[in-house]
Amino acid sequence: MNGGPPESITFWLQRWHAGSDAALDQLTRLVYADLRRMAARYLQSEQPGHTLQATALVHELYLRISSVQEIDWKGRGQFIAVAAQMMRRILIDHARRRQALKRDGRDAVVTAPRPALDPDVLDVDRALGKLATDYPRHAQVVELRFFGGLRSPEIAQTLGLSLRTVERDWQFARAWLQNEVGGF
Repeated sequence: MNGGPPESITFWLQRWHAGSDAALDQLTRLVYADLRRMAARYLQSEQPGHTLQATALVHELYLRISSVQEIDWKGRGQFIAVAAQMMRRILIDHARRRQALKRDGRDAVVTAPRPALDPDVLDVDRALGKLATDYPRHAQVVELRFFGGLRSPEIAQTLGLSLRTVERDWQFARAWLQNEVGGF
């Protein structure tokens, strides 16, 4: 299993896939700062007063990602892509729980005024689902770029596409989403 030097994310991903639980700890050490920045970027688009913090989002991600050891990890880009998808799911689940609590009136006791839940998270999720139905590759590009924080060259490498194709897909998907939900 030659995945590169011991500080290589690919090396630790392959060791983890092979069954080393200690490799996940090492991997986490290497990518924690990136995951924290990605979580902060996700939460930046939320309204002020959002109850989920970046550190909590990364910890929830760690709990979820630790259960997917069976993935045959290819490298950092794939790991970040999976992490981005999982973070998005965590935020969607959180938004849905908050909406359900508000509907049931259980979110009424608040110590300070808090803005209403930003419905854009759920709107973007629905729009991405629609995009993925007709344009699955474009939806992957959006997830990797917008949610995963990857740049076009990393996306091209992760998806096995040319850089120009990724850039065209991003332009198309961005315009499509702008039409669907605005402000994208």
